[in-house]
Amino acid sequence: MKNDYLSRIENAKVYDVARKTELEKARDLSARFQNTILLKREDSQPVFSFKLRGAYNKMAGLSPAALKKGVIAASAGNHAQGVALSAAKLKCKAVIVMPITTPQVKIDAVKAHGGKWVELVLTGDSYSDAYQEAQLLQKKKGYTFIHPFDDPDVIAGQGTIAKEILDQHPDPIDAIFVAIGGGGLISGIGAYIKSVRPKIKVIGVQTVDSDAMKQSLQLGKRVELKEVGLFSDGTAVKQVGKETFKICQQVVDDIVLVDTDEICAAINDVFTDTRSILEPAGALAIAGLKKYVEKHHLKKKTLVAIACGANMNFSRLRFVAERADVGEFREAIFAVTIPEERGSFKAFCKMLGKRNVTEFNYRIAHADQAHIFVGIGTQRAGDNKTIASAFRKAGFATIDLSHDELAKTHLRHMVGGSSALAKDELLYRFEFPERPGALMRFLDSLAPNWNISLFHYRNHGADYGQILLGIQVPKNEQPAFKQFLKTLGYPHWDESTNPAYRLFLK
Repeated sequence: MKNDYLSRIENAKVYDVARKTELEKARDLSARFQNTILLKREDSQPVFSFKLRGAYNKMAGLSPAALKKGVIAASAGNHAQGVALSAAKLKCKAVIVMPITTPQVKIDAVKAHGGKWVELVLTGDSYSDAYQEAQLLQKKKGYTFIHPFDDPDVIAGQGTIAKEILDQHPDPIDAIFVAIGGGGLISGIGAYIKSVRPKIKVIGVQTVDSDAMKQSLQLGKRVELKEVGLFSDGTAVKQVGKETFKICQQVVDDIVLVDTDEICAAINDVFTDTRSILEPAGALAIAGLKKYVEKHHLKKKTLVAIACGANMNFSRLRFVAERADVGEFREAIFAVTIPEERGSFKAFCKMLGKRNVTEFNYRIAHADQAHIFVGIGTQRAGDNKTIASAFRKAGFATIDLSHDELAKTHLRHMVGGSSALAKDELLYRFEFPERPGALMRFLDSLAPNWNISLFHYRNHGADYGQILLGIQVPKNEQPAFKQFLKTLGYPHWDESTNPAYRLFLK
């Protein structure tokens, strides 16, 4: 089977629309992990993903009669763009069925690439839902179905990536890491690699909540997942293909599973090295490579990761930035309980020492206890346990939330609310230069005379940090408080009459 694909790949017709993408060294990643890490930049294709290779190879091989009748495809987005561009190139009608969950950037791109040659249908929540609808339309209209992964011509088109890698780097390669959705990309790459350079390991990467291929290979038969995670929408496939499963049984050496935080960290890593922003599925291979290197303690190896797509919605970047530090073990988050008494808040802060505080959320809620949501900068995996242990030894009840999905996604934004205990509360917003230790200097400058009833700070990586502070100041002491603000030396704004504050926090 591998040798059959070798011939198919070497004769694949892809370069009418695709380009030979760069194989470039990720300098920061290579230095950090002490291996030579090379990125195959499929994100730089005209449709910002590898998918046009397989789509065009399939469509270019159709008869004139089949092209005249038209084609149909189901896709989570990137395959759709490949089909759309191929349809415009070949002047062939293409009906494309996509999940409703597809990022808008991919929907808009399909329309732009296909123009008048494309008809778009949105249905269902996953690729599998779109696939079922496309099958119905194909039977009804007689179109040729262009499968996104389970077709020999599509697989061969994707396999041209492997040929380029070996041409570009004839020196030894220890492993190639490839994202897996339905299995088309890794099947094409694996079939070529194992035919030409069989000692190179081919390692697949999937998300923990969309691991159909890993489960299938473990059981020796294709399994169908009931649900799939949608963050990495490009690999959200409930069941892998029949052909891709057969090939993967022969060519895949291992599969690594990664979570959302690890993907976000990988997106950040690639941006640091290339100033390019990958989509979640596009960064999957890099996330898996990092995890594999750390697990197996690899040093001085040459490793390739396929950066396979960059169709990222801009609005998603906020989430990615929020979660990247946790995925890179650069942030740990905790719920800490301290006594609700004057000075305890500051005492807790002093206990943090020189650690970088990334987030601080607090709202007075109980007469005897205060609950704080705090994020702390870390250097490596396991630091969260060390910090939690130190808090507990100091007498502070502590819950480590670093791997708690509810806390990371929702609760960190919900700490607060109105409080009956917040008597004589004034609300101020402060701004200060963001540099190491700046938050602690701000806290040290606060007079101990007044009780802090609300505190919110989040390090966003900007030049200036912002703090929202609720402080209980009796009316007869407010002149003294205002005089204190003048000596504080930080820009500040009185938000005590802000209507949003009165509605949600007062």
